[in-house]
Amino acid sequence: MAHNPVNHPARPIYRAIGGLTGLYLVIFGVLGLIETGGSEAFAQDETTTVLGQGTNLGHSVLAVVLGMIVLIATGLGRNIDAAVNKWFGYLLMAVSLAGLAVIRTDANYLNFSIAGVVVTMLVGLVLLMAGMYGRVGSEDEAQAWRDGRLVL
Repeated sequence: MAHNPVNHPARPIYRAIGGLTGLYLVIFGVLGLIETGGSEAFAQDETTTVLGQGTNLGHSVLAVVLGMIVLIATGLGRNIDAAVNKWFGYLLMAVSLAGLAVIRTDANYLNFSIAGVVVTMLVGLVLLMAGMYGRVGSEDEAQAWRDGRLVL
């Protein structure tokens, strides 16, 4: 982790960006729950869209859960937010690539559309960025990072 900065001057901005991304996931999920209420959990229809993205009940629940975890981690801070943002960023990028691979098949359980794949990839990249630059540490750790010494 020596390439990830410690005590980056813009850390509060990255933390806020991570929190806003979690808030977006919650809003998308709640709107999806409203739109897909009463339908099957993994329905695959092209007409159910929220904010321009295809969704279903399962996708909406997943978005709410991930968004809430990101918001809770952002509230806790203390490098918990950096770790959660980083790993959820990786997870969302993998999910978006998997969604792209199955977009026109029966395996499209999350009812992805092209717009949904693009937005999920962008959300993953934003969370990854927030996770990479959001670490906080002691002044000794920050100085070690600036000097190029290994920081764990």
